[in-house]
Amino acid sequence: MSSAQDPFYIVKEEIQDSIDKLQSTFHRWEHIPSDNVEKLHLTKELLAGSESIEWQVDELDKTIAVAARDPALYGINDVELDKRRRWTSTARAQVGNVKKVVVAGKELKGTSNVNGMRRELMRLPNTHPDRSSHYVAVANDDFISSESDRQMLLIKQQDEELDELSASVERIGGVGLTIHEELLAQERIIDDLGTEMDSTSNRLDFVQKKVALVMKKAGAKGQIMMILFLVVLFIVLFVLVFLT
Repeated sequence: MSSAQDPFYIVKEEIQDSIDKLQSTFHRWEHIPSDNVEKLHLTKELLAGSESIEWQVDELDKTIAVAARDPALYGINDVELDKRRRWTSTARAQVGNVKKVVVAGKELKGTSNVNGMRRELMRLPNTHPDRSSHYVAVANDDFISSESDRQMLLIKQQDEELDELSASVERIGGVGLTIHEELLAQERIIDDLGTEMDSTSNRLDFVQKKVALVMKKAGAKGQIMMILFLVVLFIVLFVLVFLT
């Protein structure tokens, strides 16, 4: 991914713009007498701007930490990660130094004292157009990267959740298919059982009719003899089964 397309560098440009505006306001602030009302207004503006930029840089650091877990996923390498960390460190130092000077200036009176404190705290080389342009080019690439990386993480999480949901649906579909097959098998078993019961019922009816016919032909005496025969047969079978 080129620098123009990388969200990190887009966000970086926005943060660097904010830093450049902060430094421009700071230059105005340091040349205003301490008893001037405008200086009080600029002091509040500088402190609020410093806190906002520090928050943005912190968020950018978080995205760098996320990308460092799997650089290949975001198409970057360790060299690029180090470069990004160095820039956020430099940006944080620039904003922190401005903030220190402004906070110290609230407790000091006189422009010369403030300027002396500024030189002591910031300890930065003189700024000239080339260096400022370099900071603009280097730092203006970052803030959008934070938002874009966050969106990429959200999309990745959504994709993982969709994959899990898809797997769950497939498992539920497999269970439903198994239940359907079991129901079909049980239905076939019930049909076979019904067929067997019908066949057995027909055979029983046939046997009952034959017995009734035999009993009718045998008459009362024959029926008594048959009953006695069946009783004797039962006794014999009982003795053979239980007493031998």
